[in-house]
Amino acid sequence: MLRYADKLTRTPGAMEPGDVEALRGAGFSDADILHIAEVVAYYAYVNRIADGLGVNLEPWIWGSD
Repeated sequence: MLRYADKLTRTPGAMEPGDVEALRGAGFSDADILHIAEVVAYYAYVNRIADGLGVNLEPWIWGSD
């Protein structure tokens, strides 16, 4: 799952059917795989929106107040 999430995050154009098949082989259902892809895509979306709008992170995120 983590390999899939990392690949989808870093190189989404390189995804291939074997990536999904590997998850099925590890016991994930099609619904599970959809949820994994949705969470990865959502975080990518939110980060791009925040970066694109110049949203500043709250200081507590970096461990300093």
